[in-house]
Amino acid sequence: MKIHKKDTVVVLSGKDKGKRGEVLKVFSAEQRVLVAKVNVVTKHKKPKQTEPGGIQKMEAPIPACKVMLVCPKCDKPTRPKLDRLATGERTRVCRRCAEVIL
Repeated sequence: MKIHKKDTVVVLSGKDKGKRGEVLKVFSAEQRVLVAKVNVVTKHKKPKQTEPGGIQKMEAPIPACKVMLVCPKCDKPTRPKLDRLATGERTRVCRRCAEVIL
C-alpha cells in the first residue's frame, strides 16, 4: 500500500467527503485504514476495570481506495509514484511537485 501510518490523507467519497486526517493504523490485509476524526461511529461498550462502560464514539476503518495522500510540501492530494533512489531504496514521490514524501 502507498499509504502509511502518520500520513495526512483526504477522504474522496462517502459521508466524510473532503475531510482531512492523520492515518492512525493501516490494515494492509483488508486494504483498510483508520483515520483520525473520520468515520466516527457509536459503540456500546461493557464496563471494564480500567474504563467505564456506556455509549462511546470511536473511529472505524474505511477502505484505502476512498482516501488519497496529501503531499506535505504542496498541500494537495496526489497519487504518489514509487521511485528508486541511487542507493536502491524505494520512495514515494509527489506527481505535482516532484518532492520525496517520507
